Amino acid sequence: MNDYELTLQVMLERATDLFSHKEIVSEELDGRTHRYTYADASDRMGQLAHALDELGVSPETRLSVMALNHHRHYELYFALPCSGRSIHMTNHMLPDEHIVEIITEAEDEVVFVDPHLVDTVEAVADRLETVEQYVVLADEVPETSLEPIHAYEDLLEGQDADYDWPAIDENQEAGICYTSGTTGLPKGAAYSHRDLYLHTVTHSHVDVFAISERDVVMPVVPMYHVNGWGLPYTATMCGSKLVLPGSKTGTKQIAGLIDRENVTVTAAVTTVWLEMADYYDTAGGTDADDEFNLESLDRVLIGGTSPPEWLMETFDKEIDAPIKQGYGMTEAAPHLVNTMTTTEVQDLSEREQYQQQLKPGLPAPGCRIRLRDLNGDPVPHDGESTGEIQARAPWLIDEYYNRPAETDDSFTDDGWFKTGDVGVIDEFGYLEVVDRLDDVIKSGGEWISSLELENELTAHDGVDEATVLGVDHKKWDERPIAYVVLGESIGEDALREHLRDRFPKWWLPDEFFVVESIPKTSTGKLDKKVLREEFAAEYGSLPIDG
Repeated sequence: MNDYELTLQVMLERATDLFSHKEIVSEELDGRTHRYTYADASDRMGQLAHALDELGVSPETRLSVMALNHHRHYELYFALPCSGRSIHMTNHMLPDEHIVEIITEAEDEVVFVDPHLVDTVEAVADRLETVEQYVVLADEVPETSLEPIHAYEDLLEGQDADYDWPAIDENQEAGICYTSGTTGLPKGAAYSHRDLYLHTVTHSHVDVFAISERDVVMPVVPMYHVNGWGLPYTATMCGSKLVLPGSKTGTKQIAGLIDRENVTVTAAVTTVWLEMADYYDTAGGTDADDEFNLESLDRVLIGGTSPPEWLMETFDKEIDAPIKQGYGMTEAAPHLVNTMTTTEVQDLSEREQYQQQLKPGLPAPGCRIRLRDLNGDPVPHDGESTGEIQARAPWLIDEYYNRPAETDDSFTDDGWFKTGDVGVIDEFGYLEVVDRLDDVIKSGGEWISSLELENELTAHDGVDEATVLGVDHKKWDERPIAYVVLGESIGEDALREHLRDRFPKWWLPDEFFVVESIPKTSTGKLDKKVLREEFAAEYGSLPIDG
C-alpha cells in the first residue's frame, strides 16, 4: 500500500525539500532581527536532537518550553517531536501553583526557558521534582540558581546537522498543552503526530484560512497558546514565509512588522485588533497611514471572543483585510469552527452578512458540531434554541492526560466531546456561542478562574462570603470584580494583598464591592447573573468613571 505515517517529520521534510530557501524572520529578545531559512532551521533541529541524545534525554520524554515566539522556540516545535520526544508548551502566565502542577504531572525532565523568564522558573524550581536539567534559550547562561543549566547555543555548537530521525508511529504523542484551569487545576491535552498533521492540513483549506506558499504568516498569538493556534506548523507545511514577533506585540510594533515584512496573514485575540483599529484612526486614534503601510495584509485571524461589528467593518473597509473568526479550544488543538461566506449568505444584505460574520461560522472540514439540551436531545437549528456545543474531529483528544474522572465527565456515551459552551445554530448552519456552562473570565485573551479567586477570598478570616465575576472592560474585553460579605472590618488593600501572594497581578479584581448579602438562586447558589445586571445598570463597564 502507498500508505505512510502522518508525522511532523513528513511536514518538515516537505518544507526542506520544496521551500528550503523560504525565510523565517524572528524578533529576538535583545532587539535584534534574526533571519534564516527553513533549511537553516532544519540543520539546527538536527544539531539539537544530537545534543539531547548526548544529555541522556531519552525518547518519548516530555520537555517543557517556556518562551515567546522566536526562532529557537520554533526549532523546539519540530526537533523534540521529530526525535521521538514530546514538547510541553508551558504557559508561563499561569500562577506558580499551576506551573508546578502541570510540569510535575507531565513529568517533564527538561525545562527550556527564555532568559527573561528564568526568575519565574527559579521561584518554583524546588518543587519541580521531575525536572533534571534546564536550558536557557540564549547564547549564554545568565546568573541563576538553576542547576544544572545549559545555554542553548552551547548545546548546538559543534553538533552534526544531519540527524537520522527515528521511525515514529503517527499515533505517538508529539506535544501536550494544558487548559488554563478555569474550573480548577489545568488539564492536559496530548496531541499525536497524526492530530497535528491533520489539523495543519485543515488550516490550509480554502474555506478555512487558505494559507499557502504565497503567504507571509505572523502568529501574534503566543506559541504556548495551543501550538500558536497551529500556525507555525501550517506555515511550515505550506512553505509560507514565517514571521515570529518575539516580545514586539505592541500595536505600533505589530503594524511595523506587517509593513516591513509584507505580512499577509496574522492572528491574535480580539483585544489586539481593537487596539490596532483605534490606532488606525477609524476609532479615534492617530493616522497610521503616514507611518506604516498595511496594504500587504490580506486577512486577520481572530479568536478568544467574538469581535464587535464595527471592528469587522474597520478591517474589511478601511484596512482591506477581512477578519476571519475561529472557534476552538485546547482539547481541539485548537480549531473546530471558522468564518466562511457561503453562497446563501453572500446573497444577504451587507449588514446581514456582517451579522453572520460575527458568529464563529461553520465546522471546518473533518469537524462535526452538534447541540444537545440538558436531556441530551437534539436542538433545532433555528438560530434561537440553545444547547451545549458538542464536537468530534480527528485531531480532538480522546481523554485528558491522567484525569479519568474529568474524561468521563467530558465525553458522551457515543464519543462526542462536551465543550462546556452553550450555542445556537441558525438556518445556514452557522454556530454562535452564547454563554459558558461554567463562569470564566476572558481578559485580554487569557482566562481567569473566578472559582479560585472566590475560594481564596473566602479563606480570609475577615470574609464570610465572596463571589467573583467578569464584567465588560473597554480595553481588556472582561475584567474580574469581587463582591464580598465581611465578617470583620477589612479594607480593599488588605484583600488585594491577600490575593497577590497567590495569583498573578493581572488576575486580581479591578473592583471590590462590600455588600450585606449576595443574591442567591432558588437552589442556594450565588446568583452572578443578578450581580452582572446590577453592575451593568449602574456602571455600564470598567473602568468606573469617577
